[in-house]
Amino acid sequence: MRASRSGITGCFQIRDNRLKAIDDQLFEREPDAILESFYLLQQHPELSGMSASTLRSLWRARYRVDHQFRRDTRNQKCFMQLLKAPYAVTRTLRDLNRYGILGRYIPVFGRIVGQMQYDLYHIYTVDEHTLTVIRNLRRLTIPELAHEFPLASRLINHFQQPELLYLAALFHDIAKGRGGDHAQLGAIDARRFCQLHHLGTAETELVTWLVREHLFFSATAQKQDLSDQETIERFARRMPSERHLIALYLLTICDIRGTSPTVWNAWKAKLMDELFYACRRQLAHDDGQPTGSDVTKREATRLLRLYGLSPHTEDALWQQLEDSYFLRHTANEIAWHTRRLWHSVQTTKPIVRARLSPDGEGIRTLIYMPDTPGLFARICAFFDKIRYNIVDARIHTTRHHYALDSFTILDPQNQDTTYRDFLSYIEYELTRYLESGSPITAPSRPRLSRQLRHFPPAAEIQLRPDENDHFHTLQLTAGDRPGLLLAVAQIFDRYQIHLQLAKVSTNGERAEDTFLIFGDSLTQLQTRTQMERDLLQTLTIVPV
Repeated sequence: MRASRSGITGCFQIRDNRLKAIDDQLFEREPDAILESFYLLQQHPELSGMSASTLRSLWRARYRVDHQFRRDTRNQKCFMQLLKAPYAVTRTLRDLNRYGILGRYIPVFGRIVGQMQYDLYHIYTVDEHTLTVIRNLRRLTIPELAHEFPLASRLINHFQQPELLYLAALFHDIAKGRGGDHAQLGAIDARRFCQLHHLGTAETELVTWLVREHLFFSATAQKQDLSDQETIERFARRMPSERHLIALYLLTICDIRGTSPTVWNAWKAKLMDELFYACRRQLAHDDGQPTGSDVTKREATRLLRLYGLSPHTEDALWQQLEDSYFLRHTANEIAWHTRRLWHSVQTTKPIVRARLSPDGEGIRTLIYMPDTPGLFARICAFFDKIRYNIVDARIHTTRHHYALDSFTILDPQNQDTTYRDFLSYIEYELTRYLESGSPITAPSRPRLSRQLRHFPPAAEIQLRPDENDHFHTLQLTAGDRPGLLLAVAQIFDRYQIHLQLAKVSTNGERAEDTFLIFGDSLTQLQTRTQMERDLLQTLTIVPV
């Protein structure tokens, strides 16, 4: 960077509060001034932009951003300075993209400019999504906005070289549309860029790793059982260090939020934070944290004493619960369940309790009753009737054959509901419905959205045993619509499949559901194949 320009002198001047090149041929004659003009704008935030004549000159000279330009160390240094600036990084990258400079400086980025994504998940073009992810990362650094994502804001403001996160965001989807694994192909492009710009070995490896693994965090959090210690250990083995974990966490939440304004919710935030904390404990080998059932019991006991329950009040209920229950629920949830059930362990009638989720969004519902066939399908039918989506289901059968099931439900319409009245409605109506034993109604078939009618996502099924061959993991992908989970539950009931855990995720118009199931029919190849066919037929939407 030439010192004569640092104060907007020499080849640049201020005219009407705008940056102006005093020579209309400046960019043609000295191409390195192209990036320098954006750098000067960053250093002088009081300026409102470039003058019209300078923008015209810049547009005419954009072809000078060629192979020789990219190899020039002055331009490489200037581009990295643009990413390291304390402010206006997003605005600068957007301007570079708008004026055709960014796609010429990074040719692989030029291939995704204006590229549509036909998945009903991303509502932006690839380049706009990429810049939105960078914007989301930058927002985390603003102290006034720290209340939006306290953990992420705290982490990024202690993260050394945040420009590495911006580079990873810039390249994470850069290989879309080429065929093959875009994460792997993008990692190759990212490594080439880092080496060209003389980044250190550790910095290059971090950026490359983030691009290659940018889908791993969300896939684990939303599709796997985070209460299973083996899941956490497998995830932690993929983390080279805590720095990698922090970087991937930050990139993941900003990536999800950058797909659509409606995709992110408090439930996904809870899953991301839960996985982050669990993995950080695993990496630190902190045995003092609540990672086992005994520690969870001790914390739940402490909470019960705070609520005024006498010692050993919980024993009658807890003696009927397997260790898997204490592993799959937090101490807070266990204390809530115990307070509601300790005096009714042998009840013959259903007990239904509902409360607002402590995480800030959704309703937690507890169902306790003697276990009966088709109970999961019956519960799904009730929530389908009131038009609420189940996003999480944890099914537990006690030693004395009672169902202790907990559900997290969300209102897809975000209606203005008086929650105190609605919680009472759920408790009363669901209890009455379970007591009645009336036949399960068919799934509702509302009018499909125009997108689903014409561009339905391809239905996909993956069924595989876990490492210990105790359970099977079933992953379903299909077009999301009301009644979908009920239809799946009825197929489970038909084949006498028992559900241990369900995670239901909706991404735009696409449902991505994961179930942990077991049953004798899963050991029979012919029966298992027929069940998969029935599921596929149920999930498939025939386009109009």
